[in-house]
Amino acid sequence: MFYRPEDGHNLPHNPFNAIVSPRPIGWISTRGADGSENLAPYSFFNAVAYVPPQVMFSSTSAKPDRDGTKDSVSNIRETGVFCVNVVEYAMRDAMNMTSGPWDREVDEFDKAGIARAECDTIACSRVAQAPASLECKLTQIVQLPGEANFAVFGEVVGVHMRDDCMVDGMFDVTKFKPLARLGYKDYTHVGEIFSLTRPGE
Repeated sequence: MFYRPEDGHNLPHNPFNAIVSPRPIGWISTRGADGSENLAPYSFFNAVAYVPPQVMFSSTSAKPDRDGTKDSVSNIRETGVFCVNVVEYAMRDAMNMTSGPWDREVDEFDKAGIARAECDTIACSRVAQAPASLECKLTQIVQLPGEANFAVFGEVVGVHMRDDCMVDGMFDVTKFKPLARLGYKDYTHVGEIFSLTRPGE
């Protein structure tokens, strides 16, 4: 099968997300200038640089109570900071609850019963029990082609790692089963791990 996206795929559901998978999930926590808090998962997310460490996520839809975007991007525009929380399999239901189209007044930490902790380097909450959290300062927001498509880039200025995820001085993902997004309504978690040595190393 071949299709041009501009012509449509003629399938029951868009296959694009299923093709580009699995994708790590950035559970983005933000705080607005008015002090309101937001927590939402984004599967268009990844690390993009080592030195300085940088990450990005993309928001691809809008809410009627925000200016052409969603709560996360709106809050980041106001404050210039955000926190990326790693999602583990054990928190899949709480993560899913925070993905709802809630009004801006709704605090997703409370809605999903998630314990929060204050970040160390930025004015923002983080998921207290997340395997890891990355405190970020905004570097740029890029408007992408299409309606309400924004890529948010940030420099990581603080890193939290849960103690039980550290083994022999290394962050061990086998201790918490990272959750990843597939297509449609499907998710997966890391179950099998193998190592490869790159040529020349």
